[in-house]
Amino acid sequence: MTDLGRLMKPHLEQVYGSSEAARVEAKEFRKLEKAPLKLGITCTIGPARRARSGRPRLLGFLTRLHTEIPTIDLSVREAPGKTIVAEVLAGALDIAVIGMPAYPERFDVRPLYAERYVVTFPKGHRFEAMTAVPVRELDGEPYLSRSHCEFPDQFAALGVPKPYKLDVKYRSEREDWIQAMILTGLGCAMVPEFLPTLPSIASRVLVEPEISCTVRLVTVAGRRFSPAVRSVVRLSKNRKWHVVAAA
Repeated sequence: MTDLGRLMKPHLEQVYGSSEAARVEAKEFRKLEKAPLKLGITCTIGPARRARSGRPRLLGFLTRLHTEIPTIDLSVREAPGKTIVAEVLAGALDIAVIGMPAYPERFDVRPLYAERYVVTFPKGHRFEAMTAVPVRELDGEPYLSRSHCEFPDQFAALGVPKPYKLDVKYRSEREDWIQAMILTGLGCAMVPEFLPTLPSIASRVLVEPEISCTVRLVTVAGRRFSPAVRSVVRLSKNRKWHVVAAA
């Protein structure tokens, strides 16, 4: 065997193994009338973002999944991160997409993509003149609290003191209410940068420090996978979750 052949052998074996696994799974799916899949997604993760940004699209991923598994019967459960974690552990959900700083030891965790936190505000706000907003600038700022936001946990994971004290004006579990309040000038809010927002809402990346979270695909280690779950895991490994930073 040539040197090139020896170098290429592991790669070719991997390609063959992946294609063979896909062939076996496809054969299994043909035997099924339905391939049920219960997917949990934290409520702070948006399904898509503007195409021009080149950012990750969960809807595109699910579309590819449907192409590979035409018989899939997908149920999407949206809830706060801690609720999703509990339901995956209990077996109420097969698999989940979560962006949290820490996970139970029983989880198998697969990183998909990273996103930063931004501050959102109405146009004309003083933040609009900044290219990025230092976290200390939030001190005393009228704030709209998103009840299910993981930002406090992500900030705490940095292990640094908070350089600000928010002036919380309103709290809500609903993103639409928070965004409507932003538009009326009632305050600003911190959100993950890929969370869909209304066109009239402006945003800037938070810096000094920059706070980000990694969105991950999670399953329970040692639990037997259904054919649908195996396909999700395989597709997540093969997909290019490329992220283009916001300007």
